Amino acid sequence: MNKEVFKLPIRVYYEDTDAGGIVYYANYLKFAERARTEFLRWGGFEQAEDLSSEERYAFIVRKAEVEYLKPSKLDDLIEVSCEIEEIKGAGIVCKQDVICNGEVRVKIKVTAVYISLAKMRPMRVPEEMVKAFIGG
Repeated sequence: MNKEVFKLPIRVYYEDTDAGGIVYYANYLKFAERARTEFLRWGGFEQAEDLSSEERYAFIVRKAEVEYLKPSKLDDLIEVSCEIEEIKGAGIVCKQDVICNGEVRVKIKVTAVYISLAKMRPMRVPEEMVKAFIGG
């Protein structure tokens, strides 16, 4: 696996919170999506290129598991980590944590499938992506 864990800093804005001033639970999935997008870019892969190719490829989320441990609040500076836990065939499992001041507040595990949008069928994760993120 890649030795470095990617972390995306995100400031919690008013629009991210609910009436109680804490991050609305569904927004953690948005934060995780941003981190996965930046994680791909960090690894040298641009989603815009995949989407604009003739074949058009994309990752689609198949499953998301979220464990809320402690709330985040307005103006908190959080980090959303992203690391690959497993790549198998067309599937990829990402482990993500939302961290604030060194404390894990939310744990997220996302299973995504790499698909051809033109054919609407799963495709094997490209070998160059596997090598970039987990070696081999």
